[in-house]
Amino acid sequence: MSHPTAHGIINKPSRWPIYSQAVFWRFLMGLGMYQHKRPSPRPLEPRFVKHIDTTLSAVPGRVPLVFYTPKDYKAPGNESKKYPCIVNFHGGGFTMGTATDDCRWATAVCEQADTIVCSVDYRLAPEHPFPTALEDSADAVMWIWDHADELGIDADRVGVSGFSSGGNLSLTVPLRLQDALRQDGAAPAVLPHQRHAIKLIVAWYPDTDFTEGREERRRIVDRPEKELPGFFWRMFDNAYLYPPEEVPLDSPYLSPAVASDEVLQLLPEEIILYTCEWDQLLDEGRRFKDRVEKLGKKIKYKMIEGVTHGWDRDPDPFKAGPITQEVYAEACKEIRRVFHGEQSLGQ
Repeated sequence: MSHPTAHGIINKPSRWPIYSQAVFWRFLMGLGMYQHKRPSPRPLEPRFVKHIDTTLSAVPGRVPLVFYTPKDYKAPGNESKKYPCIVNFHGGGFTMGTATDDCRWATAVCEQADTIVCSVDYRLAPEHPFPTALEDSADAVMWIWDHADELGIDADRVGVSGFSSGGNLSLTVPLRLQDALRQDGAAPAVLPHQRHAIKLIVAWYPDTDFTEGREERRRIVDRPEKELPGFFWRMFDNAYLYPPEEVPLDSPYLSPAVASDEVLQLLPEEIILYTCEWDQLLDEGRRFKDRVEKLGKKIKYKMIEGVTHGWDRDPDPFKAGPITQEVYAEACKEIRRVFHGEQSLGQ
Protein backbone atom coordinates (compact mmCIF):
# COMPACT_ATOMS: atom_id res chain seq x y z
CA MET A 1 0.00 0.00 0.00
CA SER A 2 1.29 3.46 -0.80
CA HIS A 3 1.61 6.01 1.97
CA PRO A 4 1.46 9.54 0.48
CA THR A 5 3.33 12.16 2.49
CA ALA A 6 1.45 14.96 4.18
CA HIS A 7 3.13 17.48 1.88
CA GLY A 8 2.04 15.53 -1.19
CA ILE A 9 -1.58 15.27 -0.06
CA ILE A 10 -2.04 18.92 0.84
CA ASN A 11 -0.52 20.01 -2.47
CA LYS A 12 -3.07 18.02 -4.44
CA PRO A 13 -5.84 20.47 -5.42
CA SER A 14 -8.43 17.72 -5.12
CA ARG A 15 -7.60 17.41 -1.41
CA TRP A 16 -7.81 21.09 -0.53
CA PRO A 17 -11.56 21.08 0.24
CA ILE A 18 -11.32 18.16 2.69
CA TYR A 19 -8.26 19.72 4.32
CA SER A 20 -10.07 23.06 4.73
CA GLN A 21 -13.06 21.31 6.28
CA ALA A 22 -10.82 19.45 8.70
CA VAL A 23 -9.04 22.61 9.83
CA PHE A 24 -12.35 24.42 10.34
CA TRP A 25 -13.91 21.63 12.40
CA ARG A 26 -10.74 21.11 14.41
CA PHE A 27 -11.00 24.73 15.52
CA LEU A 28 -14.66 24.37 16.51
CA MET A 29 -14.01 21.06 18.26
CA GLY A 30 -11.23 22.76 20.21
CA LEU A 31 -13.71 25.35 21.46
CA GLY A 32 -16.14 22.61 22.44
CA MET A 33 -13.49 20.67 24.31
CA TYR A 34 -12.49 23.82 26.18
CA GLN A 35 -16.07 24.04 27.47
CA HIS A 36 -16.04 20.30 28.19
CA LYS A 37 -13.12 20.78 30.58
CA ARG A 38 -14.66 23.73 32.47
CA PRO A 39 -17.37 22.16 34.66
CA SER A 40 -16.59 21.12 38.21
CA PRO A 41 -15.01 18.87 39.25
CA ARG A 42 -12.18 19.95 37.00
CA PRO A 43 -10.17 17.18 35.32
CA LEU A 44 -6.50 16.63 36.01
CA GLU A 45 -3.88 18.54 34.08
CA PRO A 46 -1.25 16.48 32.24
CA ARG A 47 1.73 15.62 34.44
CA PHE A 48 4.29 15.58 31.61
CA VAL A 49 4.64 15.11 27.84
CA LYS A 50 7.09 12.97 25.89
CA HIS A 51 7.76 13.23 22.16
CA ILE A 52 8.69 10.01 20.39
CA ASP A 53 10.01 9.24 16.92
CA THR A 54 7.84 6.99 14.79
CA THR A 55 9.21 3.65 13.61
CA LEU A 56 6.32 1.85 11.90
CA SER A 57 4.99 4.49 9.51
CA ALA A 58 6.53 4.97 6.07
CA VAL A 59 6.17 8.71 6.74
CA PRO A 60 8.60 9.60 9.56
CA GLY A 61 7.43 11.96 12.26
CA ARG A 62 7.23 12.70 15.97
CA VAL A 63 4.24 11.97 18.17
CA PRO A 64 3.48 13.63 21.53
CA LEU A 65 2.46 11.37 24.40
CA VAL A 66 0.53 13.13 27.16
CA PHE A 67 0.75 11.55 30.62
CA TYR A 68 -1.77 11.77 33.46
CA THR A 69 -0.71 10.20 36.75
CA PRO A 70 -2.15 9.29 40.17
CA LYS A 71 -1.51 11.86 42.90
CA ASP A 72 1.17 9.79 44.64
CA TYR A 73 3.22 9.30 41.47
CA LYS A 74 6.92 9.85 42.28
CA ALA A 75 5.96 11.13 45.73
CA PRO A 76 8.69 11.07 48.40
CA GLY A 77 9.06 7.52 49.66
CA ASN A 78 7.02 6.23 46.70
CA GLU A 79 9.58 6.62 43.92
CA SER A 80 9.94 2.89 43.26
CA LYS A 81 6.23 2.14 42.89
CA LYS A 82 5.24 0.65 39.52
CA TYR A 83 1.83 1.58 38.15
CA PRO A 84 -0.36 -0.02 35.50
CA CYS A 85 -0.84 2.09 32.37
CA ILE A 86 -3.73 2.66 30.00
CA VAL A 87 -2.60 3.96 26.60
CA ASN A 88 -5.51 6.04 25.30
CA PHE A 89 -6.49 7.06 21.75
CA HIS A 90 -8.77 10.07 21.31
CA GLY A 91 -11.73 10.25 18.94
CA GLY A 92 -12.56 12.64 16.11
CA GLY A 93 -12.84 10.43 13.05
CA PHE A 94 -9.04 10.21 12.69
CA THR A 95 -9.39 13.82 11.49
CA MET A 96 -9.95 15.99 14.57
CA GLY A 97 -9.16 15.93 18.26
CA THR A 98 -6.13 16.04 20.54
CA ALA A 99 -4.59 13.92 23.28
CA THR A 100 -6.15 16.07 26.03
CA ASP A 101 -9.75 15.61 24.85
CA ASP A 102 -10.20 12.57 27.11
CA CYS A 103 -8.96 14.34 30.23
CA ARG A 104 -12.06 13.40 32.24
CA TRP A 105 -11.61 9.74 31.38
CA ALA A 106 -7.91 10.02 32.24
CA THR A 107 -8.81 11.63 35.57
CA ALA A 108 -11.22 8.82 36.43
CA VAL A 109 -8.63 6.15 35.58
CA CYS A 110 -5.89 7.86 37.62
CA GLU A 111 -8.06 8.53 40.65
CA GLN A 112 -10.29 5.45 40.68
CA ALA A 113 -8.04 2.76 39.20
CA ASP A 114 -4.64 3.97 40.48
CA THR A 115 -3.37 3.74 36.90
CA ILE A 116 -1.27 6.03 34.70
CA VAL A 117 -2.86 7.21 31.44
CA CYS A 118 -0.75 7.93 28.37
CA SER A 119 -2.86 9.73 25.76
CA VAL A 120 -1.50 9.59 22.22
CA ASP A 121 -1.53 12.65 19.94
CA TYR A 122 -1.36 10.57 16.78
CA ARG A 123 -1.10 12.31 13.41
CA LEU A 124 -4.41 13.21 11.75
CA ALA A 125 -5.98 12.81 8.32
CA PRO A 126 -6.21 14.11 5.65
CA GLU A 127 -2.54 15.07 6.09
CA HIS A 128 -1.85 11.54 7.31
CA PRO A 129 -4.41 9.01 6.06
CA PHE A 130 -4.71 5.32 6.94
CA PRO A 131 -2.73 3.63 8.39
CA THR A 132 -0.74 6.46 10.03
CA ALA A 133 -2.95 6.85 13.12
CA LEU A 134 -2.78 3.10 13.69
CA GLU A 135 0.99 2.94 13.30
CA ASP A 136 1.62 6.00 15.50
CA SER A 137 -0.56 4.48 18.19
CA ALA A 138 1.21 1.10 18.03
CA ASP A 139 4.54 2.94 18.24
CA ALA A 140 3.33 4.60 21.44
CA VAL A 141 2.62 1.26 23.12
CA MET A 142 6.00 -0.15 22.14
CA TRP A 143 7.72 2.99 23.44
CA ILE A 144 5.89 2.62 26.76
CA TRP A 145 7.11 -0.96 27.07
CA ASP A 146 10.67 0.02 26.19
CA HIS A 147 10.74 2.90 28.72
CA ALA A 148 8.53 1.41 31.44
CA ASP A 149 11.17 1.41 34.17
CA GLU A 150 12.06 5.09 33.84
CA LEU A 151 8.36 6.01 33.68
CA GLY A 152 7.42 4.01 36.80
CA ILE A 153 5.16 1.71 34.76
CA ASP A 154 4.68 -2.02 35.21
CA ALA A 155 5.15 -3.23 31.63
CA ASP A 156 3.16 -6.39 32.38
CA ARG A 157 0.08 -4.31 33.21
CA VAL A 158 -0.51 -2.20 30.11
CA GLY A 159 -3.90 -1.80 28.44
CA VAL A 160 -5.45 0.40 25.77
CA SER A 161 -8.59 2.50 25.56
CA GLY A 162 -10.19 4.76 23.01
CA PHE A 163 -13.31 6.63 21.96
CA SER A 164 -15.03 6.36 18.55
CA SER A 165 -12.18 6.29 16.03
CA GLY A 166 -9.90 5.93 19.05
CA GLY A 167 -12.05 2.97 20.05
CA ASN A 168 -11.29 1.48 16.65
CA LEU A 169 -7.59 1.99 17.39
CA SER A 170 -7.96 0.30 20.77
CA LEU A 171 -9.13 -2.83 18.91
CA THR A 172 -6.72 -2.67 15.98
CA VAL A 173 -3.49 -1.56 17.73
CA PRO A 174 -3.11 -4.95 19.50
CA LEU A 175 -3.33 -6.63 16.09
CA ARG A 176 -0.80 -4.27 14.52
CA LEU A 177 1.53 -4.87 17.45
CA GLN A 178 1.48 -8.60 16.73
CA ASP A 179 2.86 -7.91 13.25
CA ALA A 180 5.46 -5.51 14.61
CA LEU A 181 6.61 -8.01 17.23
CA ARG A 182 6.90 -10.79 14.65
CA GLN A 183 9.10 -8.53 12.50
CA ASP A 184 11.22 -7.56 15.51
CA GLY A 185 11.60 -11.22 16.35
CA ALA A 186 13.88 -11.66 13.36
CA ALA A 187 16.44 -9.30 14.95
CA PRO A 188 19.30 -10.82 16.98
CA ALA A 189 18.66 -8.64 20.06
CA VAL A 190 15.50 -9.00 22.14
CA LEU A 191 13.89 -5.62 22.76
CA PRO A 192 11.89 -4.96 25.95
CA HIS A 193 8.61 -4.58 24.06
CA GLN A 194 8.97 -8.09 22.63
CA ARG A 195 8.43 -9.59 26.09
CA HIS A 196 5.09 -7.97 26.81
CA ALA A 197 1.49 -7.96 25.61
CA ILE A 198 -1.63 -5.81 25.90
CA LYS A 199 -3.65 -7.03 28.89
CA LEU A 200 -6.90 -5.09 28.47
CA ILE A 201 -9.01 -3.16 25.95
CA VAL A 202 -11.59 -0.52 26.91
CA ALA A 203 -13.40 0.49 23.70
CA TRP A 204 -15.99 3.26 23.74
CA TYR A 205 -18.52 3.29 20.84
CA PRO A 206 -15.91 2.17 18.27
CA ASP A 207 -16.07 1.80 14.48
CA THR A 208 -15.60 -1.92 13.87
CA ASP A 209 -16.77 -2.52 10.27
CA PHE A 210 -15.90 -0.15 7.42
CA THR A 211 -17.17 -2.63 4.82
CA GLU A 212 -20.69 -1.35 5.53
CA GLY A 213 -21.70 1.91 3.86
CA ARG A 214 -22.74 4.87 5.96
CA GLU A 215 -26.31 4.91 4.63
CA GLU A 216 -26.67 1.24 5.48
CA ARG A 217 -25.40 1.91 8.98
CA ARG A 218 -27.63 4.95 9.43
CA ARG A 219 -30.78 2.95 8.64
CA ILE A 220 -30.46 0.93 11.84
CA VAL A 221 -30.64 4.01 14.12
CA ASP A 222 -33.97 4.17 15.99
CA ARG A 223 -33.72 7.94 16.43
CA PRO A 224 -31.91 9.23 13.31
CA GLU A 225 -32.50 12.84 14.35
CA LYS A 226 -30.22 12.12 17.33
CA GLU A 227 -27.43 10.75 15.15
CA LEU A 228 -24.19 12.54 14.34
CA PRO A 229 -24.83 14.57 11.13
CA GLY A 230 -23.94 12.66 7.98
CA PHE A 231 -21.47 15.23 6.70
CA PHE A 232 -19.15 14.45 9.62
CA TRP A 233 -19.02 10.75 8.74
CA ARG A 234 -18.38 11.61 5.07
CA MET A 235 -15.58 13.99 6.01
CA PHE A 236 -13.97 11.42 8.29
CA ASP A 237 -14.08 8.69 5.64
CA ASN A 238 -12.88 10.94 2.81
CA ALA A 239 -10.00 12.16 4.95
CA TYR A 240 -8.79 8.87 6.43
CA LEU A 241 -9.62 6.26 3.78
CA TYR A 242 -7.32 7.65 1.09
CA PRO A 243 -6.55 6.84 -1.67
CA PRO A 244 -9.94 5.06 -1.66
CA GLU A 245 -9.00 2.57 -4.34
CA GLU A 246 -6.00 1.42 -2.29
CA VAL A 247 -7.54 1.11 1.18
CA PRO A 248 -8.73 -2.45 1.93
CA LEU A 249 -11.91 -1.84 3.90
CA ASP A 250 -11.96 -5.44 5.11
CA SER A 251 -8.49 -5.15 6.65
CA PRO A 252 -8.44 -6.20 10.31
CA TYR A 253 -6.59 -2.91 10.89
CA LEU A 254 -9.79 -1.08 9.88
CA SER A 255 -12.63 -3.55 10.36
CA PRO A 256 -11.91 -5.94 13.22
CA ALA A 257 -15.54 -7.08 13.19
CA VAL A 258 -14.95 -8.91 9.89
CA ALA A 259 -11.49 -10.24 10.74
CA SER A 260 -10.95 -14.00 10.80
CA ASP A 261 -11.28 -15.95 14.02
CA GLU A 262 -7.55 -16.63 13.85
CA VAL A 263 -6.83 -12.90 13.85
CA LEU A 264 -9.32 -12.07 16.59
CA GLN A 265 -7.75 -14.69 18.84
CA LEU A 266 -4.72 -12.37 18.96
CA LEU A 267 -6.72 -9.81 20.97
CA PRO A 268 -6.22 -9.77 24.74
CA GLU A 269 -8.48 -11.90 26.88
CA GLU A 270 -10.05 -8.92 28.69
CA ILE A 271 -12.23 -6.57 26.63
CA ILE A 272 -14.65 -3.90 27.88
CA LEU A 273 -17.00 -2.52 25.21
CA TYR A 274 -19.53 0.31 25.43
CA THR A 275 -21.97 1.27 22.67
CA CYS A 276 -24.68 3.96 22.35
CA GLU A 277 -28.39 3.32 21.73
CA TRP A 278 -28.76 6.11 19.16
CA ASP A 279 -25.64 5.46 17.12
CA GLN A 280 -25.08 4.02 13.65
CA LEU A 281 -22.19 2.01 15.12
CA LEU A 282 -24.44 0.11 17.54
CA ASP A 283 -25.15 -2.99 15.44
CA GLU A 284 -21.56 -3.53 14.33
CA GLY A 285 -20.46 -3.15 17.94
CA ARG A 286 -22.90 -5.85 18.98
CA ARG A 287 -21.70 -8.14 16.19
CA PHE A 288 -18.12 -7.65 17.27
CA LYS A 289 -19.09 -8.46 20.85
CA ASP A 290 -20.80 -11.67 19.74
CA ARG A 291 -17.78 -12.77 17.72
CA VAL A 292 -15.17 -12.31 20.42
CA GLU A 293 -17.52 -13.81 23.00
CA LYS A 294 -17.81 -16.98 20.91
CA LEU A 295 -14.02 -17.12 20.77
CA GLY A 296 -13.93 -17.34 24.55
CA LYS A 297 -12.75 -13.80 25.32
CA LYS A 298 -13.84 -12.26 28.62
CA ILE A 299 -15.89 -9.35 27.29
CA LYS A 300 -17.88 -6.96 29.44
CA TYR A 301 -20.45 -5.26 27.22
CA LYS A 302 -22.93 -2.48 27.89
CA MET A 303 -25.15 -0.38 25.67
CA ILE A 304 -25.81 3.04 27.20
CA GLU A 305 -29.52 3.70 26.74
CA GLY A 306 -30.90 6.98 25.47
CA VAL A 307 -27.57 8.48 24.35
CA THR A 308 -25.95 9.47 21.08
CA HIS A 309 -22.47 8.95 19.71
CA GLY A 310 -20.01 10.94 21.82
CA TRP A 311 -22.55 11.32 24.62
CA ASP A 312 -19.86 11.66 27.30
CA ARG A 313 -18.21 14.82 25.99
CA ASP A 314 -21.00 17.22 25.09
CA PRO A 315 -19.99 20.73 26.21
CA ASP A 316 -21.86 21.61 29.39
CA PRO A 317 -20.99 24.97 30.96
CA PHE A 318 -22.60 24.05 34.27
CA LYS A 319 -21.52 20.60 35.41
CA ALA A 320 -19.89 17.35 34.38
CA GLY A 321 -22.56 14.83 33.38
CA PRO A 322 -23.53 12.45 36.21
CA ILE A 323 -24.14 9.60 33.74
CA THR A 324 -20.63 10.01 32.41
CA GLN A 325 -19.17 9.84 35.90
CA GLU A 326 -21.23 6.75 36.73
CA VAL A 327 -20.24 4.83 33.58
CA TYR A 328 -16.59 5.85 33.83
CA ALA A 329 -16.62 4.56 37.42
CA GLU A 330 -17.98 1.20 36.21
CA ALA A 331 -15.19 0.93 33.65
CA CYS A 332 -12.60 1.86 36.27
CA LYS A 333 -13.82 -0.98 38.49
CA GLU A 334 -13.09 -3.35 35.63
CA ILE A 335 -9.62 -1.84 35.19
CA ARG A 336 -8.97 -2.37 38.90
CA ARG A 337 -10.13 -5.98 38.59
CA VAL A 338 -7.70 -6.69 35.74
CA PHE A 339 -4.72 -4.70 37.01
CA HIS A 340 -5.15 -4.93 40.79
CA GLY A 341 -7.12 -8.16 41.22
CA GLU A 342 -10.11 -6.45 42.79
CA GLN A 343 -13.75 -7.49 42.58
CA SER A 344 -15.45 -7.21 39.20
CA LEU A 345 -18.41 -5.06 38.26
CA GLY A 346 -21.66 -6.74 39.22
CA GLN A 347 -20.02 -9.46 41.32
